[in-house]
Amino acid sequence: MPELLVGIVTQGCIYALLSYGIYITYRILDFPDLTVDGSFPLGAAVTAVLITNGCNPYLTLLAAIAVGALAGLATGLIHVRVGVRDLLAGIITMTALFSINLQIAGSNLPVERTFDTIFTAAPTMALFGGVSLLARKLILSALLALLCKALLDLYLRTKNGLLLRATGDNAALVTTLARDKGSMKILGLVIANSLVALSGCIVCQEQRAFSATMGTGQMIFGLAAVIIGGTIFKKFSVVRGTTAALIGSILYKGCITAAISLGLPANFLKLITAVLFLVVLMLGNFRRKGEKRHAGA
Repeated sequence: MPELLVGIVTQGCIYALLSYGIYITYRILDFPDLTVDGSFPLGAAVTAVLITNGCNPYLTLLAAIAVGALAGLATGLIHVRVGVRDLLAGIITMTALFSINLQIAGSNLPVERTFDTIFTAAPTMALFGGVSLLARKLILSALLALLCKALLDLYLRTKNGLLLRATGDNAALVTTLARDKGSMKILGLVIANSLVALSGCIVCQEQRAFSATMGTGQMIFGLAAVIIGGTIFKKFSVVRGTTAALIGSILYKGCITAAISLGLPANFLKLITAVLFLVVLMLGNFRRKGEKRHAGA
């Protein structure tokens, strides 16, 4: 049981990076960005290829961030500069990335034990060599999740970050401040998909494998995590959106793990994810209807 809980928290922290990206597009920009299902495996594909060619695993984190940024940039340019609707722009990039990922790493690419990952590299062993691999995965995943959360929170408090938040809430305000709302959307998509690709990078190193289909349903996971966290902490204004996304990610991973532990086949993982997301949406709708009836009374 302790190992199961450690695994849930570890996976939750890794996928929290994905949830941060969804938080930016869904909560801040109000942009249904399906690029996520392509940029997540893109980060994993680049990571698998670089590691199997002898690259330092820590450098793959930067490489994943860079390619994720390019994916977000592509969606942003298609939407803002070409004038394609937001949903279609994400679908176009996601579809293109599927072929690009296949070209980069094929349909599957294992990372053999002879290659180091961030969990077994020399710097990690020097700092945490005295603990088990399971504990090292938890420590590094939590540190990366908290570091990205802190940096994102700091950015959102800057002038540029406030403009990004205003883009989703009141785009006209951004225009009155002599700023281009389209450029702010592109910037938000770049940041979001950088985080998503980083999540894919760490998943690849944690699982020691890349699969071309590993991005399927990641948009659903991120949305569910953001909605769960937002629902739980709705009445606590002091809790930041990134904190809610982090906790929501861990809780959602826990729900999926619990469902599989109860005997549901692992082949049903995507189905379980979809059903749980539907349940989350239904509960959210029931809650909103209850609040409206209470307010009307």
